[in-house]
Amino acid sequence: MNDQRISTNTLVSSANVDGTDVYGRDGAIAGTIDHLMIDKVSGKVAYTMMRFGGFLGLGAALYPVPWNALTYDTTKGGFVTDITPAQLEAAPMRPERWDTDRDWVRSAHDYWGQPYYWM
Repeated sequence: MNDQRISTNTLVSSANVDGTDVYGRDGAIAGTIDHLMIDKVSGKVAYTMMRFGGFLGLGAALYPVPWNALTYDTTKGGFVTDITPAQLEAAPMRPERWDTDRDWVRSAHDYWGQPYYWM
């Protein structure tokens, strides 16, 4: 867990987001943020790659989750989401060039029921 909760600043370095815990509404850790995908033109965070599963970091998989599906909780020092492990496992698979494929990004946002970040 990152120690973001001691800061009252609403800005955070992407380096400090990597590794932050993501909690389910039940309070259990659902995964951690591996890295963010940022739109180079708009500067908006498109989605986060969430690390889920595995044991001691081994065998964990990365799942794309729209950024607006997460809410930062200062009391937890991490993000909270309604996303379940079953939903993560059923999410659209990443194509080889997932970072440049707008159709795939659209399908991922549709799957999660989140508005497109570019609108």
